[in-house]
Amino acid sequence: MKKFLVGVILESFKKDYITALNIAHELGVNGVQMYATDGELSPDNLKGARRNNFLKEIKSRDLCVSAIVGDFGLPFTDTDRNKIIIEKSKRILDLAKDLDTNIVTTHIGTIPEDERSDTYKIMQEACFELSEYANRLDAHFAIETGPEPAKRLKKFLDKLPSNGVAVNYDPANLVMVTKDDPVQGVYTLKDYIVHTHAKDGKPLGLSEAADSKEPWIELPLGQGNVDFPQYIKALEEVGYRGFLTIEREVGMKPAEDIAHAVSYLNKLIEEN
Repeated sequence: MKKFLVGVILESFKKDYITALNIAHELGVNGVQMYATDGELSPDNLKGARRNNFLKEIKSRDLCVSAIVGDFGLPFTDTDRNKIIIEKSKRILDLAKDLDTNIVTTHIGTIPEDERSDTYKIMQEACFELSEYANRLDAHFAIETGPEPAKRLKKFLDKLPSNGVAVNYDPANLVMVTKDDPVQGVYTLKDYIVHTHAKDGKPLGLSEAADSKEPWIELPLGQGNVDFPQYIKALEEVGYRGFLTIEREVGMKPAEDIAHAVSYLNKLIEEN
C-alpha cells in the first residue's frame, strides 16, 4: 500500500470536467477534488441521477474523490451571513458523502489573534455548528492553512467539540502568506490534518511585489520555498496517509505543470 495518495483539483486543468477526468486518469493519479459552490457540480445542480452518473464517470477511470472544495470566498465573520454559508456548507457535505468522500475543504477567513474579540467568537460559533454536523456524518470540514500561523489555528480548533472541523494542509499558503514553517506546522497540526494540497511558492521581495498583484508567487512543485522532502517526511512521521492533492492556480501550461507535479510527488514518495 502506498504511503500517500496523489490527487489533483480538476479545475486546475482549465478544461471541462470529462476532459479533466480523462487527463487525470492518463496521469495515473489516485483521486480528484472539485469545486461545488456553484456551477454544474453545486448541490442544487448535481442532483439525483446526475449525481450518481458523475460518480460513475469518476470511478470508471479508476479514480475517487479525495475531497470537495466548499469555499464560498467569504469569511465567517458576519452572524447573519454565516447562517446562509453554514446551510450551504452542510448541503455540500451531503453531496460529498454521496460522492464517497467525507471531506469538504474551505477557508473561513483570518482567525484573529485576540480570542476575546467579537470576530473570534462569531467564527467559533459557526465552526462549532459545522463541527457538530460533520461529526454526526463521520466527516470533516477542513480549514485550509495559510491566513494565520499554524499555532493560532490549532488553538482555535482545540476549542471545538470534535474534529468535525479539521485541517486541509496547504504548505505553500503558509510559506507565501504567513511565512510560517510548513514542516514544523505539520507537527503542530498533526491531530487535525485530514487532507493536503500539494502546492509550492514563495513570498516576493519589495521590488518584485511592486510588479505583482500579490506579495507572493505560486511556483511548480520543487521550485518554491516549501522543502518537500522534509515536508513529506513530517507527514509520514505524524501518521498522515491521505491525499497529496495537486493545486495549480496559475501558469500557461497547467497540464504540463501538473504532470511534472505528479512525477515529482511519486518520486518523493518512493524515496521517502
